[in-house]
Amino acid sequence: MSHSDAQPAPHSDTPRKSHWHRWKKPLTMLFFLALIVLFTMLAQRIEWGEVFDTLADFKVRTLIIASGVTLMSFLVYACFDLIGRTYIRQDLTWRQILPVGIISYAFNLNLSAWVGGVAMRYRLYSRLGVSKSNIAKILGLSLATNWFGYMVIAGTVFSSGLVRMPPGWKLSSGALQGVGVLLLLLSAGYLAACQFSRRREWSIRGVEINLPSLHMAVLQLALGALNWSLMAAVIFTLLPSKLDYPLVLGVLLISAIAGVITHIPAGLGVLEAVFVALLQHEASRGSLVAGLLAYRAIYFLLPLLITVVMYLVVEAKAKSLRISKKPS
Repeated sequence: MSHSDAQPAPHSDTPRKSHWHRWKKPLTMLFFLALIVLFTMLAQRIEWGEVFDTLADFKVRTLIIASGVTLMSFLVYACFDLIGRTYIRQDLTWRQILPVGIISYAFNLNLSAWVGGVAMRYRLYSRLGVSKSNIAKILGLSLATNWFGYMVIAGTVFSSGLVRMPPGWKLSSGALQGVGVLLLLLSAGYLAACQFSRRREWSIRGVEINLPSLHMAVLQLALGALNWSLMAAVIFTLLPSKLDYPLVLGVLLISAIAGVITHIPAGLGVLEAVFVALLQHEASRGSLVAGLLAYRAIYFLLPLLITVVMYLVVEAKAKSLRISKKPS
């Protein structure tokens, strides 16, 4: 091919690149503006005085234990993305991945899955040089890890009959046990597909989805279940001591579904309503609400304040942290 024949090729990409650069800055500004608006809306919903008064009534030792378990939970969740590194086979280090996972989780909890789980991951991973298709794969694997882990732990707790539904609820205790068995079957089906399925690849809207190996799938379920267990451990630490951990775990798992259905950011009011409805015969409403307010402060608000600073640091150092090698 002559030099003149090869010349037009670069020009075909020029309009596309210039079009992207034209919209890049306005979209970035819109992203930050949306974050400011969401932070303002969240701050207005919270009764800060009540939160601080509640925390003041707890022993320092209790708050330290709850904070330590919270840190463990965030690190476990960030490991979801470490699995994603293996899944996409891209040269990412744990120093690049863990901050993204932790930041995304804090924003996810407080400002909805679209902001934390999706938008924040796309923003940070793209700044690190990860392609959009690989970001989508990491996001999909993280969602699968979280909810298949939920199915394992919820299926075990619900089917055991440890959680008894109050009289008059549409979902009876027997029906809840049936839901638990169904969740365990779905989890087993996922593992069976990872082990025995002959078809390993699907394409959804241009994104290639690869079925993970059985080893990776088992790790997904274990990490997902562990994270839900740690969340319940934080609440258990802050609620009255006479409550049993399996019961607190079961109520948290029920409230999670209620939160997904209502689509309320941070599940404000939903978590409290479910806990009070299911545990008011076990402990006083005041002690339950106090413990849950402390849980919101330690598991939701404190990590959000810390990760805002982390986010600014990652944004500032993004260029130096960009991956240098191409995906294999």
